[in-house]
Amino acid sequence: MLKEERLDFIINHLKSNQSVKLGQLSEALAVSEDTVRRDIEGLAKNGLLTKVRGGAIPHSPNAHSFQERIHVSENEKIMIAQKALPLIKPGDTILLDGGTTTYALAGLLDIPLTIITNNVPVAALLAGRKNLEVIMTGGRILSDSQTTAGAYAIRLLEQSHVDICFLGICSLHHKIGVTSNDFFDSEMKRAMVNCSDRIVALTGHDKIGTSEAYKICPIDKLDTIVTEIDPDNDMFESYRQRGIQIL
Repeated sequence: MLKEERLDFIINHLKSNQSVKLGQLSEALAVSEDTVRRDIEGLAKNGLLTKVRGGAIPHSPNAHSFQERIHVSENEKIMIAQKALPLIKPGDTILLDGGTTTYALAGLLDIPLTIITNNVPVAALLAGRKNLEVIMTGGRILSDSQTTAGAYAIRLLEQSHVDICFLGICSLHHKIGVTSNDFFDSEMKRAMVNCSDRIVALTGHDKIGTSEAYKICPIDKLDTIVTEIDPDNDMFESYRQRGIQIL
């Protein structure tokens, strides 16, 4: 089998199975594990997958800018937001990060709350609403994500105490943890996690089992994972075993 055919096989197998193992690929392709390892390293360098010990897993299926992402899977994001809403109690202080699913959640808020966010569209949506105190983190505004980042924003978070942090998730893996494809985003999310009593991950199920380059936190930091699919789905078993609530 030609190298190009092997690479296509690996990518297609990964799309169907969410992970590939060196031994399985070696047997299927009738080549050595060293050859498979080199193939995976080449695909990883080209950004087509994430290399992990003994194999590979997919990258997260994220569109790039906020304006692109806000129109992707809108109904699913609303469903996730509706499932997350009952977690919030009147008088809570909550954090909403730069995700488009947290933007969907913001649109449902109608009880007295203090909301801290680095999400410019969320702050604009909530500004002036009755019974809501909205605090925008400072810092540089990143044009693609429409979020604030940097030392000023992190300093405000370090001085805050939050009841619930709602994280829009780029990638989530039961062994690797929560990761992002953007350094500044990962830096902000780490600060959010560190100042919050409870961490709720809002994510489409297609981001489960994927990883990116920049670490945010270990999976055990999460208290709850909210997706658009049945919480009894077998794909969540590794997370349930770690005591994480699935909604």
